[in-house]
Parts: sequence; structure tokens; C-alpha cells
Amino acid sequence: MAEDDTERTPINPIMNIPVPWVFVLVYFIGAGIQHLFPLALFPRGSFWPRLFYIGGITLTLIGCFIAGWCLKIFHGARTTTVPFKIPSQLITRGPYEFTRNPMYVSLTTIYIGEAFIFKAGWPLVLLLCVLVYLNWVVIPVEEKKLALTFGRDYEAYRSRVRRWV
Repeated sequence: MAEDDTERTPINPIMNIPVPWVFVLVYFIGAGIQHLFPLALFPRGSFWPRLFYIGGITLTLIGCFIAGWCLKIFHGARTTTVPFKIPSQLITRGPYEFTRNPMYVSLTTIYIGEAFIFKAGWPLVLLLCVLVYLNWVVIPVEEKKLALTFGRDYEAYRSRVRRWV
């Protein structure tokens, strides 16, 4: 299949929404539900709110660091971060040594951190929908494209590095 043909392969219309925006939109939907129907993460008067707040800040910072690291690697390699465009290089260094999807791990970490900071339970419940969507809809399409583009190199990478963590 020619490069242009691969880039023009039709995808599910819902996949036209960039993955970071999926996280943002679902988080805001969860925050709206949280506002209408509060879901407490812990009992009132406990020490948990402070721990969740500190943990949330920590997770958010870790997620931002990982995302920035990934973007720096992609920028340095002069390859695309857009999931459905053909990459010019197979990135296997940095956080990609530990997970095939560190950008999604970073977005998930930031999402959880934000939910902890704002003590919002509903966004955490809805995060499961995002993870199902990523794992069974988005990532398989990306993996197919990487396998077609990089062949044995990608299959070797895939066999030694986990999809998630």
C-alpha cells in the first residue's frame, strides 16, 4: 500500500477527535455530573482530602513530565505525534522503553491527578470509558499502521514492550 493510500485509509468518525481532547471532554462531562450528583471519594472529616490533593498534584506533574519528554523525543526525531499519520521513525527510546503508549499513560496520569485535586469521583468513573476506547479502538488502529510501516522492527518492539505499563 502506498504511503498516501495508508494516510487516506478511512477511520471511524469518532477517531477524528484527537485523543487529548477525548480526555478533556470526558473529564468535563464527569465534572458536570459531579456538580449535579456529587460522588464523594472519602468520608467527611477524614485526612484523605489532603492526601488526595498532594497525590493529585504529584500525579499531574509526573504526567506532564512524561508527556513533555515524549513530545521532545518526537520533535527531535522529526516524526508525527498524530496517531493516524505515517511516522517517519519508530520511537523506542525514553519512556517508550517501558510502555508502547507513554503519551496515553501520561494523559491518564494527568486525568487522575486532576480528579484527585478536585476530589471528583465521576471523572474517575468515566475514565474507564476512555481507557476502553483507547485500548480496543484507537490503539489497535495505531498498531496496525505501525506494523505496516515498520514490519519486523515494530513486531520485535511490540514483543518486548508492554502496551501499557
